Amino acid sequence: MNIIRALKDKVIQGSEIDCNEANALSQFNEKEELYKAANEIREHFTGNSFELCSIINARSGRCPEDCKWCAQSVHYNTQIEEYALISSWKALSDAKQNEKLGIHRYSLVTSGKSVSVNELNKICEIYKQIKKENNIRLCASLGLIGYKQLCALKESGVEQYHCNLETASSFFPKMCSTHFYHEKIETIKNAMKAGLSVCSGGIIGMGETMEQRIEMAFELRALGVKSVPVNILYPIPGTPLESIPMLSDDEILTTIAVFRFILPDAKLRFAGGRTRIIHLQKKMLHAGINAALVGDMLTTAGTNFEDDIRLFKDAGFRFLY
Repeated sequence: MNIIRALKDKVIQGSEIDCNEANALSQFNEKEELYKAANEIREHFTGNSFELCSIINARSGRCPEDCKWCAQSVHYNTQIEEYALISSWKALSDAKQNEKLGIHRYSLVTSGKSVSVNELNKICEIYKQIKKENNIRLCASLGLIGYKQLCALKESGVEQYHCNLETASSFFPKMCSTHFYHEKIETIKNAMKAGLSVCSGGIIGMGETMEQRIEMAFELRALGVKSVPVNILYPIPGTPLESIPMLSDDEILTTIAVFRFILPDAKLRFAGGRTRIIHLQKKMLHAGINAALVGDMLTTAGTNFEDDIRLFKDAGFRFLY
């Protein structure tokens, strides 16, 4: 307990913990003390502000990549709905509805490794139209795209680019063979070079170790990422991970808490898989979480928006407007 408190004080005083210290934190038996300390770090650096974002699956399925967790890959038989790029009116209508609900950020997300020049032009026009008619802040998640494409998105009104690392560099090759970790790093760096903020996190529960989750958190810290979605694997029938066992409650909570020690001023964001951890959400909000992806996910249903708002308010958070 004294070590947990000492490391908490070290972080609050402006220093960084190292990998050995983070791994030690994850192994302590005093879990409640760890969660409490993480919550104190969150309160110190980010207060009780809470950010909400939402996404729309702007192009579904037919992805040539072989990511083992993903329902949208052509390599797996998952029975999902497939469609090409959505229309501008559908995206605009959805953005307006999200803004009315009080959601702060809105993102188009496309399946596939990247987008074509023609698709990017259409997407930029969609963003320009949304920006013209709404005040909601715009994000994009279009895969591994280049600097010029990222600059075009910024000029269209996009403020933040999303590109998940997904997992640690040491574990990623076991999860995907059709693209590489360094391509993700390059995309993130190019997004920052283009003047965009970056949202990047990963999925826990794919068979990685706690040490590898911590490895990913340090990779995010090195990149300077300040918005970190934490997805809980939702095993999709037909994918190679369909039968992987669920993480224990303590393992999930410990991951969140240690992430908060490593990334003290970041937005640690509820993301995919929340329907699997409904019983844990309140406790996670007091172990480091301070943002959420709300509504439906890409190919799975999300949680109820009204229930989410009630949960976050009851936990003492106030929303950014």
